[in-house]
Amino acid sequence: MARALLRRRGALSSLLSPAAPTAPGLLPSFSSAALAQLRSPLDERLLRLLRSEISYVADRRPPHQPPTGFKSFAVEDRPGEQWVRLRAARRGAGVGAEEEAIKIDATLFDGVAELPPDASLFNRVEALEQGPRLHLSLIVEVARADRVLGFICSAWPDNLTVRHVLTLRGAGAATDDRGARDFTKLEPAEREAVKKFLQEREVDAELAEFLHDYVANKEKMEMLRWLKTVESFVEK
Repeated sequence: MARALLRRRGALSSLLSPAAPTAPGLLPSFSSAALAQLRSPLDERLLRLLRSEISYVADRRPPHQPPTGFKSFAVEDRPGEQWVRLRAARRGAGVGAEEEAIKIDATLFDGVAELPPDASLFNRVEALEQGPRLHLSLIVEVARADRVLGFICSAWPDNLTVRHVLTLRGAGAATDDRGARDFTKLEPAEREAVKKFLQEREVDAELAEFLHDYVANKEKMEMLRWLKTVESFVEK
């Protein structure tokens, strides 16, 4: 530490010495080479590591420009946020049908499937070869006039499951009715009705697959943005 302080003091002395060319009445400017002399060996090592990681992410696993839509949904890009939002408008069939507004908020990856303790060796090897089975959560809201239905769902790479059904606002209700029902405890006919209701609004396995691709790309973009922010901070 003492040697580092002496080195920094010596660098400052050389920069501020009368021999250093300066404009009359102005403080000396610090070049990038001069600033590099003020960094500690730890800073330099950290910069090398950061630049190596930035190069790896940007060149070998580069993120692509995210899509702005999926089917009838518009995707709202939210840099720096840990979630993504989709919106769509839909008009029901028939004369006088009301228009619906559909909003979906999806988290980034928030879990991974775990094998049961008694899983066979074959299943364990298969899971290892396929890689982790990642999970993200969805909150789906379908608004129609004065009624709003909500659904909490799990999105896996190849399927979408409903966990809870919520009545966020009922017809003619003066206040919000936030009752929630466990999807698994509904009657079979009710579960099928809920699945069909969501599938008609394109909330299905295809949406789950799209979101997994979108979130994987977003996580790369967020990582690259964060690494560049840290690099800029260490350089100053």
